[in-house]
This record gives sequence, structure tokens and C-alpha cells, in this order.
Amino acid sequence: MLVKEVADKLDLKILAAGREQEVTSGYVSDLLSDVIANAEEGCLWITVQRHLNIVAVAQLKKLAGIVLSRGSEPEPPVLARAEQEGLFILGSADDSFTVAGKLYALLCPGR
Repeated sequence: MLVKEVADKLDLKILAAGREQEVTSGYVSDLLSDVIANAEEGCLWITVQRHLNIVAVAQLKKLAGIVLSRGSEPEPPVLARAEQEGLFILGSADDSFTVAGKLYALLCPGR
């Protein structure tokens, strides 16, 4: 399922539009080093982090995008950098646990 489809189905706000790609899974962490070590290419990273380094980590790992939970919104330079790099940043008022559960149900129906 493509990033915009996931955003639509999970009622996620598109904060920065990127290049469309297939979402293969999700990963939840607020530690950049953990994401670098363990997130898989094509996943949506769910976090409350909102600083410029999240864009660099997502690019390094070739993630489908970042979902900021609990209504967290980054500063304009972060959004500008994400769009420049072709990276989606999505937002949700829900907490990370809830977003992850909804994403899992969407990507893995019947499990």
C-alpha cells in the first residue's frame, strides 16, 4: 500500500509530501540509534521526535516516511528538508501505540 493510501485510511495528516513508495511495515521508536540499527527499508517510522535529524535517519534507512504521534509537529525547516529529500512526514493526534496498532491492522489484516 502506498504512503498516501495509508495516510488516508489511518486519517493521518500529510505535513510534508514525499515520493510515493510502498509501505512494507512499521517501526516504533524514539531513539535514533535504535531506528538506524533495526528499522527496515520501506517502513513507516512512528515517533514523537521532531528535530532535523529524523529526516537524516529516514533517508539513511530508506524509510517510506515518518509518522509523528501525539500531535507532534516539527519546525518549518524540518518540513522543508523532508520535502527537499522527497520524504513523507505524517501526523497523528493518537499516541504511538494506537498508530502502530492501526497500521498493523491495515497492513496485516486477519492476523
